[in-house]
Amino acid sequence: MTSADADRVVAQFLDADGALHTIPTKRRKQLLVLDHVAQAFELGVVYPEVEVNAVLRRFHPDVAALRRYLVDDGFLTREASRYWRSGGSVELG
Repeated sequence: MTSADADRVVAQFLDADGALHTIPTKRRKQLLVLDHVAQAFELGVVYPEVEVNAVLRRFHPDVAALRRYLVDDGFLTREASRYWRSGGSVELG
């Protein structure tokens, strides 16, 4: 799948303001959306849970579900209520 194809899939789940109107249930689409959400976190930065929740709230009101998906699928790592980005695509250039 090309980057443009992935962008088209993700766009199907976003409102005009960039928020998710739904979290996809199909695994492939869900992973693409989670990768998109993970891009909101800078590599190398450790975030307290309250800050993670604030970032995720921009995408969807169910921050607990999004946080769990991101951790379970390896996009974020959690230790002692601190999170950091540990996966997802990286823009080069």
